[in-house]
Amino acid sequence: MGRLAKARHVCCLPKYARFEPQPDEAKAPVRMEVEDFECIRLIDYLGMTQEECAVQMGVARTTVQAIYTRARRRLAGALVEGRPLTITGGNFKVCTQTQAAYRQFCYAPLPHSPAALSADPADSSAILGEKKGRAFMRLAIPYDGSQIFQHFGKSEQFKLYEITDGAVTGSRLLASNGAGHGALVTLLQQEHVDVLICGGIGAGAQNALKEAGIRLFGGVQGDADQAAADFVAGRLAYDPAVHCEHHGTGEGDSHGCHQHQS
Repeated sequence: MGRLAKARHVCCLPKYARFEPQPDEAKAPVRMEVEDFECIRLIDYLGMTQEECAVQMGVARTTVQAIYTRARRRLAGALVEGRPLTITGGNFKVCTQTQAAYRQFCYAPLPHSPAALSADPADSSAILGEKKGRAFMRLAIPYDGSQIFQHFGKSEQFKLYEITDGAVTGSRLLASNGAGHGALVTLLQQEHVDVLICGGIGAGAQNALKEAGIRLFGGVQGDADQAAADFVAGRLAYDPAVHCEHHGTGEGDSHGCHQHQS
């Protein structure tokens, strides 16, 4: 008799658990398990390495490699063949936020999602009841008179947003006190920021954010409050390739922050 596979830790059940092609040709659906979704979320969406993903899910790296390969093959099949994609079931347990190796990437489950309703109750129902579906996140935006300030390294203040259960529940201003790129990242880390929305930002600051575990959404312009609302609603328009190039070394340098308005 084979050894029982170890349950994989997942930090949330997917909010969207079924996708339909257009036009719908009534093809057989592709089934992706919840741990497949978690692998894609951690590696492709959040940018974790396979090693980090393995620690987060409480399994060996070889197990993550196998799950990741399977998940991408299933996802590719749905996209290329135009088949419906469903996310349900699997061998997993929803972890608590205090158990997560990377707590800033761990969100409480969504007990009323289609995946939660269709998953095996033995996998997650007890933990879902314990966590009561609550999720917490802190979002930071460089702030300048209601607008998103377009040069991260010269930000004089940030607006911090508290997000609870998928809604903005509070906000406050945080002064940078003249801190530069590296110190700004440290400041955000000390404030337990999970996500940064900004305009232009250099490669060094991006690397520092990644090391600090702060997720970046760059190349965003306009009203800060609206950007926070769009982020919560899942419709934020951002540039994953945003960067900021500097020229010169002294005060009054000219610089070109890509995504600045002309």
